[in-house]
Amino acid sequence: MTANRQVILTARPHGIPEASHFAIVESPLPEVAAGQLLVRNLFLSVEPAMRGWVNATANYSEPVALGTVMRSFATGRVEASRHPDFKRGDVVTGLFGWQEYAAVSPDAGVRRVTDLDLPLSTSLGILGLNGLTAYAGLLEVGRPQPGQAVVVSTAAGAVGSAVGQIARLKGCRAVGIAGGPAKAAVCLSEFGFDAAVDYKSGDLDASLAAACPSGVDVYFDNTAGSISDAVMRRLNVGARVVVCGTASVSSWDPPPQGPRVERVLLTKRASMTGFLALDYEHKRAEAVRFLSDRIRDGSLRYREEILDGLDAAPGAIARLYRGENMGKLLVRLTEAA
Repeated sequence: MTANRQVILTARPHGIPEASHFAIVESPLPEVAAGQLLVRNLFLSVEPAMRGWVNATANYSEPVALGTVMRSFATGRVEASRHPDFKRGDVVTGLFGWQEYAAVSPDAGVRRVTDLDLPLSTSLGILGLNGLTAYAGLLEVGRPQPGQAVVVSTAAGAVGSAVGQIARLKGCRAVGIAGGPAKAAVCLSEFGFDAAVDYKSGDLDASLAAACPSGVDVYFDNTAGSISDAVMRRLNVGARVVVCGTASVSSWDPPPQGPRVERVLLTKRASMTGFLALDYEHKRAEAVRFLSDRIRDGSLRYREEILDGLDAAPGAIARLYRGENMGKLLVRLTEAA
């Protein structure tokens, strides 16, 4: 009988999850109950949100329990179906976990992948959660207008690079903040940003002033911390801040100290809104149509970094937070095209 290799959470991390917090085990293939599908995973996603998913304190979802499969989005092929709407060979995506096989119920968020002319990996990146995050966060919460300045942190990453390109497609000035000259250069040469700032080099305030001479109208915040403090000082009247991530903060216990935001929000009559893509599931089909059409016509580009084999998964979250990846980070399993 074929075994099911799984990545199990074995210890609760304080801060960034490392490979040592996980173990790889072998289990029997899951049984497929009535109404379920057996999915063989082809690609596993690595998300910044995974840090919060394994934390002892619940955030917007219950923590992954110790001794259970690491929660993750995945894309795979249906090996067996006991559901009338799916058949063997269908390609599907959903929260299947860091494992080779999963028995899942379609009513738990399983979606059929239909853009099969594009690489399957895109279903977990630019056409998956990352694309939905960029599209809905920018357009629904940031509400940019043509000619306005949109600034995004982690601009060379899977979400940030899409935010900048969507802003440009909507007629805005896109300014990216990235770590290191190579990532800043990619924002300009590959993703078409109007300006890019390397936060690791020189005076961040001066660099932002040069990149945003007329101030900032929309800030898509993936980092928090000192980067966001600098952007806040450049906000225009009526600016919108989209709080999508806090990647620069390794732990919120105890809470980090920093400047207060209330005064600038008051004086600039600005708004600061927390954003979770899961609240915008109703926008997914619209986002996928918009993004896939622009991938096909060449006006939207994306990058992926793909690690091979389940053994690469346990250390992948730490790799993400060290900034070693360029673009969407994925794990490819056996048989993936």
